[in-house]
Amino acid sequence: MMTNRRNVLAGAGGLAALGLFGSAAQAAQLGAIGIQLYTVRELFGPDPMGTLEKIAKIGYREVEYGGGGYDKMDHAALRRTQDRLGLKAPSAHVPYEWLLADFDGAVKMAKTLGVDTVILPYMTDQHRNEAGWNEALQNFNRFARDLKKAGLGFAYHNHDFEFTVKPGGVSLYDRLIKECDPALVKLEIDLFWAITAGEDPQALIRRLAGRIYAYHVKDKRADGSMCAVGEGKIDFGAIFKLNRIAGVKHFYVENDQCPAPYIPDITTSYRTLRGLRF
Repeated sequence: MMTNRRNVLAGAGGLAALGLFGSAAQAAQLGAIGIQLYTVRELFGPDPMGTLEKIAKIGYREVEYGGGGYDKMDHAALRRTQDRLGLKAPSAHVPYEWLLADFDGAVKMAKTLGVDTVILPYMTDQHRNEAGWNEALQNFNRFARDLKKAGLGFAYHNHDFEFTVKPGGVSLYDRLIKECDPALVKLEIDLFWAITAGEDPQALIRRLAGRIYAYHVKDKRADGSMCAVGEGKIDFGAIFKLNRIAGVKHFYVENDQCPAPYIPDITTSYRTLRGLRF
């Protein structure tokens, strides 16, 4: 029987429906969307349980601890609230100084909250030189080895200085990538700060493919200021098209300068990301 044009088109339509031809139907979207709690620290500090309830009501399903005094809170009570609300806490920001001074305490806290990866969030000025950074990198490797023994992962979260400070002409970030064990020291890429430092996010992702644990997602206005996702100019769709290459597991909304009353800002970010197709 002769195959006519209608049959060919019908067949092509069927193949497209099965995802065998590229089409809009193949557009991906994010799964669970998370939030770094530093964004709502002014709410979370005085009312942690109530803030978690508001976050869950928006639709967030993951939280990353950081700021708001969470380190001094009742971690078992936080975990019970998470479980009740259907929230997971895959990671937590734990300062460098805390890991040096009370490593076992940090591990206990992480496990109580259900954390699988400890994120080192920031390094102060004293470490931002060749000698100080090289010493810190050795501790990064040690933290990662010891956390693995405890059943936890380790990752580093960037700001802009890691890319712009270049002792001897080599950036702090490039030194980290070279000197830290790629199997143990993963990366949480703050896309805003990397872009602010002049990095091409897609090129950075390709370079670090398979080593990326999470993204911090916040937008950037034309004047360079920070804002909710969807209110700026960053093309997150183009970035997220590389998710499979990146190996990224988590997407945390963060706005370091989230304006009061906070909830509208994080709702905008959530709705933008929930509606995004890429």
